[in-house]
Amino acid sequence: MPDNVYESDKLVSEYLLFHYGSAEEILPPTAPSDMREALDFAIRTQRHFSFPVDRSLDLGCAVGRSTYEMSRGSRSTIGIDFSHAFVNTAELLRHGPVPYTRLDEAHLSTSLEARLPDGIDPSGVRFEQGDAMNLRADLGQFDRVHAANLLCRLPEPERLLKRLPELVAPGGELIIATPCTWLGEFTPPENWPEGATIDWLKHHLDSSFELSFTIDEPFLIRETARKFQWTSSQLSKWKRR
Repeated sequence: MPDNVYESDKLVSEYLLFHYGSAEEILPPTAPSDMREALDFAIRTQRHFSFPVDRSLDLGCAVGRSTYEMSRGSRSTIGIDFSHAFVNTAELLRHGPVPYTRLDEAHLSTSLEARLPDGIDPSGVRFEQGDAMNLRADLGQFDRVHAANLLCRLPEPERLLKRLPELVAPGGELIIATPCTWLGEFTPPENWPEGATIDWLKHHLDSSFELSFTIDEPFLIRETARKFQWTSSQLSKWKRR
């Protein structure tokens, strides 16, 4: 993985806007409907879980919106990310609003605040820095595991896939969302799927998981007032056998 790409203030601000920004803060007045439908990705992906549980794990949690949202239906929720800056920012949000800067263009910017939405009790949430390919051995098992836009950013993604049967309790649910944007600067080409990513996931997971469904979930990241990343992430939901 490129050094420090997710440790910069610029990326922290972009992801705070991505996770916590309102439609008015993210979109231009002329935004087409497809852009609006791509908002709230960190909320939408975890809504595919089907029942309240005891323990949840959010891998690649970034600045924590999906982790906090998962806590609405979980007694204990852990968010793990490789970026120290992301984890530190997610942790700060439990204590109150976090100020950040939205880049508009050139030297122009807007000061904003990210805050937890109403109805979230952060007491059952904790965050830690960690490597999804080398998670600590004593994490235990979880009733829900969520990994959104993580897989194709790992140098050796198969290491995570091999660990998942140990992390998800029998009868538990797993959600993997990936835009399948396999790039050599993150994942060496020899570690890419040889065919379609979903077929590769089936190959590695079918012995321990039953595939419930797949669906496309679009997402939108605002870089400047006139530049946006619109991407479609392929979400698959699995049940531990």
